[in-house]
Amino acid sequence: MSSSGLPSGWEVRHSNSKNLPYYFNPSSKESRWDPPSGTDTENLKSYMATHHSSGIAPTPSAKTEGKIRAAHLLVKHRDSRRPSSWREEKITRTKDEAINILLGHEQQIKSKQTTLADLAMKESDCSSARKGGDLGYFGHGEMQKEFEEAAFALKKGDMSGVVETASGVHLIERYGKLA
Repeated sequence: MSSSGLPSGWEVRHSNSKNLPYYFNPSSKESRWDPPSGTDTENLKSYMATHHSSGIAPTPSAKTEGKIRAAHLLVKHRDSRRPSSWREEKITRTKDEAINILLGHEQQIKSKQTTLADLAMKESDCSSARKGGDLGYFGHGEMQKEFEEAAFALKKGDMSGVVETASGVHLIERYGKLA
């Protein structure tokens, strides 16, 4: 077990195309977005927050015209379309438990105890946690319908309430829009 919490032989690398870290085993040449089996998730959380978090915003380009930028914090539950994450290999909580967890996160953010980005790095079940939940720029038709509708309805700087999708339950913070 390394200081990253990954099993022996695994390392964290950075995808240039997605601008996200991923997991790679040089001996088997296996790469994956989710941590391999046997990962110490507590050590991995600390390692990722220290070594793979970035506040660098993507540079606007022609590809981002008319799109919005948002971040989110995802809490999955056992009925999510893929009930596992970098934090937990098998998620067993109920949807109601996931909503209650998310409501607790929402209270912490609203009371200024923390930010969505800081909380997402530690608590989000999405791989975007590595970037403080930042999803970058996206347009219509690129996200699940419920997520897209909620994100586009927000004004810059606003945060949604609980948004339910097939992935789980989310808090979404709108960062901005490009013309």
